[in-house]
Amino acid sequence: MSLPPKPPSRPSKVSLWRYAKLFRADILSAQPARLYRAWMAEFKTPFFRSYLINQPELVKTVLKDRPDDFPKSDRVSEGLRPLLGNSVFLTNGAAWKRQRRIIDPAFEGGRLRKVFPAMWEAAEAAAARLEERTGELVEMEAVTSHVAADVICRTLFSIPIEHHIARAVFDEFRIFQRSQPLLNLAAFIPLPRWMPRFFSKQTKVSAQKIRGLITRLTHQRMQEIAAGTAPDDLATKIMTTADPVTGERFDADEMVDQVAIFFLAGHETSASALAWSLYLLATHPEWQDRLAAEAQALGPECDFSVMSQLRVSRDVFREALRLYPPVPMMVREARCPEEFRDREVGKGAQIVLSPWHLHRQERLWDNPDGFDPARWDSENGKQCSRDAYIPFSAGARVCTGAGFAMVEGPLILSRILRDFRVVADAKRVPAPVAHLTVRSDKGIWLRLERR
Repeated sequence: MSLPPKPPSRPSKVSLWRYAKLFRADILSAQPARLYRAWMAEFKTPFFRSYLINQPELVKTVLKDRPDDFPKSDRVSEGLRPLLGNSVFLTNGAAWKRQRRIIDPAFEGGRLRKVFPAMWEAAEAAAARLEERTGELVEMEAVTSHVAADVICRTLFSIPIEHHIARAVFDEFRIFQRSQPLLNLAAFIPLPRWMPRFFSKQTKVSAQKIRGLITRLTHQRMQEIAAGTAPDDLATKIMTTADPVTGERFDADEMVDQVAIFFLAGHETSASALAWSLYLLATHPEWQDRLAAEAQALGPECDFSVMSQLRVSRDVFREALRLYPPVPMMVREARCPEEFRDREVGKGAQIVLSPWHLHRQERLWDNPDGFDPARWDSENGKQCSRDAYIPFSAGARVCTGAGFAMVEGPLILSRILRDFRVVADAKRVPAPVAHLTVRSDKGIWLRLERR
């Protein structure tokens, strides 16, 4: 069986201009093939140096052991600041720690039980929409974006995607998603201010529209909280949680920043992972049949306890996150001089951590480019899941919504495949490219059949 699609690698040596051009088109195919085997790679020009680290011990040092010495690079915000402001995704130091102290309680395990009914309602709504499209060739990224946005709207603000403001936010995000990469070249290169940035003017316009819509929802919720009529959802929990250290709560502007990243992270990343999961199952029908049989545990009504029964779905979703990590690269900055693998790493150097390459590291994983959900029960899979698997990052800055995503993804996947079969079209093989998340260049088209 052929391997799942993977971006082509660039030649080992290219000019800086050629690299910049490739990078602007897609950061994944702009990288050389040696990064799938290298423990560390240095990118060197007359102007700057950056280092990609692909060895578990080094990744652990940066993310888990010494996170304060390797803060998130300010350059990552080059294209995202207009949308995310000073959200938890972009801040560092004391500001970030304060934000996490307020946000984290909303995503604790017990809270997942509370938001589960809203997730289930969104999954049911998605299945109802698909009912009308059986027999058709369906673009699945649009389907998964719709349901993931619906989950965020229902769990965050207790409104379905059909609500006029929620729908407007979703529609504008579709424009933003294609106009702005998560990492542009400025995330790696200290570009002078006069040099044009590599993102569309549409990015700023879309960001302003999205923030305007989120501001309306936030102010409305603040009024409901004051009146004692607010529903007990994630937005209410976050807005009423005081920092245990300072006693402060988020003000309206801060809350808009946080809602923007919840929508971006919770909607974009889940949509990407779900779409690739469906494609992988369409091209591996034996796994799809196993998952569908397991999904019969989902009756017309179900509660949080059903998640313990969705083991195949969970392993499939984990494997999709391995092969197609929604956030393919992360950038940290060395706060002081370091020595990695006998190389001098100067203060201010950009440290690139690439889930994309670490998850396919040829020295670590058995069958690194193959789709094998059973790997998670093997010794190699268990070892790599501890040392070389970071779809949600790791350490202090691990994604707050990781547990949320690992409920949402398997649940929606099971709900769709309980009633429907997805069939791949040999003429439409998706090519992974990095936009805000890892997406297909021309969408993921699958034929939908009723089981």
